[in-house]
Amino acid sequence: MIELDVQRDHVHMFCMIPPKVLVSDFSGKLKGRSAIRLLHRFLDIRQHKYWDNHFWAKGYCVDTVGLDAEMRRKYVKYQEKRERIVEQQRIDFR
Repeated sequence: MIELDVQRDHVHMFCMIPPKVLVSDFSGKLKGRSAIRLLHRFLDIRQHKYWDNHFWAKGYCVDTVGLDAEMRRKYVKYQEKRERIVEQQRIDFR
């Protein structure tokens, strides 16, 4: 994991995995292991029955990085700041 940004409803990660590892396997293991740890550590999360004991959504989005790796890393690092600015611009101050 090179960069991580956690939002209210999604997570941005900039990771480096070996070419022999399938992205789907990596994503599945990451989501599975993190869900188990979070559900054990924060027991009140289990109270939300509408999640049907699932912590993560089924899908994920992946993009490969080549020469623009530094730009992507910065995007993930500063995503929270950008989203806060956009959210503030949406507020109607009437």
